[in-house]
Amino acid sequence: MTLSENNEFPVAFQRCVEGLTQDVENALAIMFDLTAQRLVRLAMTITGNQPDAEDALQGAFSRLAAKPGLLARAEAPWPYLIRIVRNESLRLLQKRNRGGNEIVETPTSSDQSAESMMVYEETTDTVRRILKTLPKSQYEVVILKHWEDLTFAEIAEALELSQNTVASRYRYAMEKLQRSLEPLVK
Repeated sequence: MTLSENNEFPVAFQRCVEGLTQDVENALAIMFDLTAQRLVRLAMTITGNQPDAEDALQGAFSRLAAKPGLLARAEAPWPYLIRIVRNESLRLLQKRNRGGNEIVETPTSSDQSAESMMVYEETTDTVRRILKTLPKSQYEVVILKHWEDLTFAEIAEALELSQNTVASRYRYAMEKLQRSLEPLVK
């Protein structure tokens, strides 16, 4: 994601939220297009696979379509939507009674050399394996902080936890990741 896209997202999302009071169907369609990739990635950290993550997203938007005013009136709509998707993912996971987590992001540049792609893939695999060793509660905080660029306050609201708990989980996760990655850096 480019810096420009990162700066434009909050404005575009807020427009969608405001649209929920005027043209619900259109606002939800635009919101889905705007947020689906991010929210599926989040749901994958909980469900462990793409199809379940997509089902969780569909379920969350179905719930949202039934009561769009809840999001429109939310004090912090983005963390609130994340909470809806997270809860739907957990609900789905309980139904399926299975776990796992994985996030895979690959470079999109077509001009990368084969060698740099290989190094990238090896590094990604190593980081993914190390991330999987984190407790799910810490893993979730890391994903929301780094992939979704949320603040501790937004993460706390999305996960319905205190900011101190979120910060502690993040700190413990970073300490574990640092210890695990030290041998690779030397």
